[in-house]
Amino acid sequence: MLVFFRAFLAAVLVGVLSVSNAVAADKIAVVNYTMAIFSSQTAQNKLKEAQQSADFLALKAKYESSTADLQAMAKEAESKRLTWSQEEAAQHQKKMGYAKADADLAIQKIKAEQQQLEQRIVQQLAPLAQLALQEIIKEESITLLLRAESVLHVAPELTITAKLAERIDQKAAKK
Repeated sequence: MLVFFRAFLAAVLVGVLSVSNAVAADKIAVVNYTMAIFSSQTAQNKLKEAQQSADFLALKAKYESSTADLQAMAKEAESKRLTWSQEEAAQHQKKMGYAKADADLAIQKIKAEQQQLEQRIVQQLAPLAQLALQEIIKEESITLLLRAESVLHVAPELTITAKLAERIDQKAAKK
C-alpha cells in the first residue's frame, strides 16, 4: 500500500511539474486597449486640438457664463431676498432657473461632444492599435493576452499598455 501511495504521489508530482513547466513556457500579458489608445500622444493631440476648436470653446464659454450668472444671482438673492416682495422673489427664482437650465444644457452638449470625439479617436486609431498589438504579441511571443478589465491583479512587468501606446504613436507618425 505504501509503495502504491509513493508511486501515486510521484505521478502527481510529475504531472504538476509538467503543467507548471508548460505554463512557464507560455508568455502571459495584460493590456488595457482603450487606455493605450488614449494614452498615446496621437490621441492626446487630437483631444487638445478639438478642445481648442471654436465650437468647443463657445460651448465652454456658454457654460462658464451661465454658471457665473447663476452664482451672481445667488449672491444677489442672499443679500436682497429679505427686501423683495413675493413677486420679485418668484421672478428672480425664475431667472435663476433659466440660468441653471442654460448651464445644464451647455454641460450636456460638452459631454456629448467629448463622447463623439472619443468615439472618432477610437475609430481612427483602432486599426493602428490592432496592428501594433499584433506586432507586440509576435515580437514578445505572447501566448495569452488578457484584458486589464478582466484581471484582478497583475505584476507591472506583464502589462503591455504603455508599449502599445508608444507603438500607436510610431505607427501614426509613419502614416
